[in-house]
Amino acid sequence: MITNTTSNAANLITNAQYKASTAAQEIAKLPVAKNEVGSIEFNSSNLIKPVLSLKEAEFETSAAAKLLETEKVVQSSLFDAMA
Repeated sequence: MITNTTSNAANLITNAQYKASTAAQEIAKLPVAKNEVGSIEFNSSNLIKPVLSLKEAEFETSAAAKLLETEKVVQSSLFDAMA
């Protein structure tokens, strides 16, 4: 049975996956070192935004997992109360 909580958790996970994928692509496109062949000068401040996006994605995934765990506990309690 898909409930509102389950769909919210699924949406959180989907958004987190997209955010992580986008951030990973952005990080992969950055030059690795100063004077790398074929790249512009490396600026470490370019890493801040994508790294923070990865951390946000981690938090969103964790929140979604906690939502699902809480829903499981609530459903279990309801079934116990009905028995």
